[in-house]
Order: sequence, then C-alpha cells, then structure tokens
Amino acid sequence: MVDKPHLDEEALAELQDVMEDEFEMLIQTYLKDSRERIESLKAAMNEGEADAFAKTAHSFKGSCINIGAPRLGELCREAEKTGQDERLSDAPPLLDAIEAEFQQVIDGLHTLMARGAG
Repeated sequence: MVDKPHLDEEALAELQDVMEDEFEMLIQTYLKDSRERIESLKAAMNEGEADAFAKTAHSFKGSCINIGAPRLGELCREAEKTGQDERLSDAPPLLDAIEAEFQQVIDGLHTLMARGAG
C-alpha cells in the first residue's frame, strides 16, 4: 500500500481537462462528501454497525479512486473488508489512518488547485 501515491496527478490532470470550469466544484464536493463519510464511518463504528461501516467505506473508496486518491482508496477498501468481516474492533486505527491520509489528500489538492489557478 505504501507505494501508492497520495494523489494520482495524471488522473487529476485528465479530470481537470474533462471538467474544465467544473473541476474546482468537483473537488469541493469530493472534500465535503469525504468529511461526511468519515463522520458516518465513525458513527457506524461507535454504534457497532458493521454493515453500515462496510457500505460507507465502499462508497468512499469509489469516490477516492474516481478523484485520484489511490492510497486513501486502498485504506477505504481495508475498512470495507473490516466491516464485511464484522471486525469493528480493528476499525479505530484504520479510521485514524483514513483521517491522516485524507489530510494529505486535502493538502495535495489545495497545492494542485493553487498551481492550476496560476
């Protein structure tokens, strides 16, 4: 997993070409949705809802892959499996890793947006 980058800049560049003026809105929507998904993962973990945890991780994984955040997508895949296997006791360190990686993605996207605006 460590070999995956925080951001797939090539995929993001392609996305930016396709989306043009809508790209920034797409990024803002992704960041907002991601924050909500992290909160949903925490709630599902705290309530012992393994199925909800797996489903939230699954949809989060998809959006990470689509936006070009492969390492975060991989962590979400692990979280999905944790939920499917009903091993929520393994979830806290995984959620910490997801939050830490999400911060890396935010930083990377902000840097990318700042460069793109120039």
